[in-house]
Amino acid sequence: MSDNKAPLNVLFLCTHNSARSILAEALLNDMGQGLFKAYSAGSSPRENQQPNPLGLQVLQKAGVSVDGLRSKSWDEFAVPGAPHMDLIITVCDNAAGEVCPFWPGHPATAHWGYPDPSEGDASDEAKL
Repeated sequence: MSDNKAPLNVLFLCTHNSARSILAEALLNDMGQGLFKAYSAGSSPRENQQPNPLGLQVLQKAGVSVDGLRSKSWDEFAVPGAPHMDLIITVCDNAAGEVCPFWPGHPATAHWGYPDPSEGDASDEAKL
């Protein structure tokens, strides 16, 4: 990719947009070296949903910025004026099976299923 090309916009989707999709957004923005602009969203984030604190802790410990990370609905990316997505990746099986909004430009899609690190009754140390 040459320097004058815009980065590829990637949207990571999950159900609540609190752990997996937030982690993916932050990591791709950090590791993508300007070749990618990552976003994340949820199909049905809970009211007042916030990013999982353990996920933010892991990112911070790895030196990855958590500035601006927030849980949000995928509806934000299906409206006029939203960033055009080049690739949409679902990271949980629930979101992969849901009917997605119409994405302008028909971006490529993929599913990279990953177990929810915040689920279950394991200790915080095990979840980390």
